[in-house]
Amino acid sequence: MKKKPLWILVISILTLFALAACQSVANVISTTSDTGTATEVTTISTASDTVEEVLAENSESHEDAEDYQYDSTSAVQIVLSGNTITADNNGVSIAGNIATITRAGTYTLSGSLTDGQIVVDTQDEATVHLILNGVTLNSSTGAPLAVTNAEKVVIELADGTQNTLTDAAAYVFPDAETDEPNAALFSTADLTLFGNGALTVNGNSNDGIASKDGLLITSGTITVNAVDDGIRGKDYLIVKAGTLTIHAGGDGLKSDNEEDAAKGYISIENGTLEITSGGDAITAQTDVMIANGTFTLTSGGGSGTRIAETLSAKGIKAVVNLNIENGTFNIDSADDALHSNGTLIVNGGTFTLSSGDDGMHADTALEINAGTIQIPASYEGIESAVITINGGEIRLVSSDDGINVAGGNDSSGFGAGGGFGGGPGGGPGADFFDYSGNYYLYINGGYVVVDADGDGIDVNGAFQMTGGTVLVNGPTEQMNGPLDYDGGFNMTGGTLIAAGSSGMAQAPGESSSQNAVLIYFGTTIPAGTLVHIQNSAGKDVLTFVPTKNYQSLAFSSPNLVDGETYTIYVEGSSTGTAVDGLYQDGTYTPGAEVDSFKVSSVVTTVGSGGGRR
Repeated sequence: MKKKPLWILVISILTLFALAACQSVANVISTTSDTGTATEVTTISTASDTVEEVLAENSESHEDAEDYQYDSTSAVQIVLSGNTITADNNGVSIAGNIATITRAGTYTLSGSLTDGQIVVDTQDEATVHLILNGVTLNSSTGAPLAVTNAEKVVIELADGTQNTLTDAAAYVFPDAETDEPNAALFSTADLTLFGNGALTVNGNSNDGIASKDGLLITSGTITVNAVDDGIRGKDYLIVKAGTLTIHAGGDGLKSDNEEDAAKGYISIENGTLEITSGGDAITAQTDVMIANGTFTLTSGGGSGTRIAETLSAKGIKAVVNLNIENGTFNIDSADDALHSNGTLIVNGGTFTLSSGDDGMHADTALEINAGTIQIPASYEGIESAVITINGGEIRLVSSDDGINVAGGNDSSGFGAGGGFGGGPGGGPGADFFDYSGNYYLYINGGYVVVDADGDGIDVNGAFQMTGGTVLVNGPTEQMNGPLDYDGGFNMTGGTLIAAGSSGMAQAPGESSSQNAVLIYFGTTIPAGTLVHIQNSAGKDVLTFVPTKNYQSLAFSSPNLVDGETYTIYVEGSSTGTAVDGLYQDGTYTPGAEVDSFKVSSVVTTVGSGGGRR
């Protein structure tokens, strides 16, 4: 039986080494304090982090090397012409405009059938091979190509050929209880598609391509236009390569076996996929595993479209695990761009995710280990009960919270902990080590830039940061804050810069081992105005240009040293080069001096402000 991922809290020792600073984003990332010492970190761990590991927990595919080893020169020829079908073998039974293949073997179809059907119905335990050699099949009563009984069917798209299947808009069934076939290319058996030809499938009644067992695509150029689902493999859907273009009124790619926990999965090894769907672009009842590929997905009309709460129009959806190793993803979805009812793990890839809801969402846990992630539009950028960021470059824009740690499924803060934003006047919140709830944010590395209209980072639980660089811009209104946590914030390494409104401003907690400062400005500073902090020797500690208006700044860095005095400036200029508003080099020309402070405790507050929710 397939093992479900069991998420548990474990204590691990992470040795983090400082990186030499330079202008590139990769080297802006900070990982430790100046001492480079080991830090004890609480993290989330799972036994199934990689695509390979998750795939091993699912049922094996029906693919066999012998599927592609047969003699096409000795194939039975089935010739289509108008409404006439001819064949040179008694393994093909012809009745009017319907040809039924009754024996295993190899068959080549060619020509055009104006109105009719090719049916595979055999009791043989061997494989049926069909070679589509420039064939056009149309049916006014049902599916033009249907496998009603077979051990396995392998369809080859002959080199350089164009093949087209078009079904009826309304199927004619023998009785009211019959509802199959329900796709233009339909199979009750395991089905494989491959070849260097092209196939266009027009599903005018329901699905385009459907298998009630497993469905495997290893190559070919396949275009599907379907009233409902584009390509459906009930037990599993595996894409190894090929070019897939799908326009579906329902879901684009789908696997929906609900009875067997080892089935109902989608595995994509590579290929080019362009999917436009009314429902989910890619959806699986259990796991979605992506090793590589190029994906252009539009679901539900895109991120600017509002849909009913009862509908699902996600980019990629998994009910159990969504694991991505690599690939290029351009997703424009009315619903979540990447979604899992269980866990979501990203180990690499390049992503542009525009969403009408969450850019990335997992009900249970979400982990980012590498990759370049752009979320230019979202309601909430990243959401889960537990979020772990170990690496990668993440830039997100949200109309509500940028990063939201909360419970519930697909609901902003559903079942969240509530509580006040920090202590009196904002400031540090509860002690991280006193928290015993279920919601956690761990940032152990990576580079994160947040532009939020709601809370920049909203943790309805505990927050721990041991490394990486986090830049938060926003919000500007007072009922949200750049940082909002309930269960404590333990800061032990990395660089944190959070600029925004002052009404709910917070800094890391007093239990932190790395120093921080929370600055309240006496007035609103316009977006694009440089803020600068330097030590008593005139050495730059921070030069940053927020992209939104700001009244507060929370800053934590290994460069804030006990006993040192620092001066705060706004305006002025720098000769350096900014990456996401953060300068890593250059000489600062002072603007207006705002205040100064001496580091005498873990969290230093400059000015006054803040308030309760």
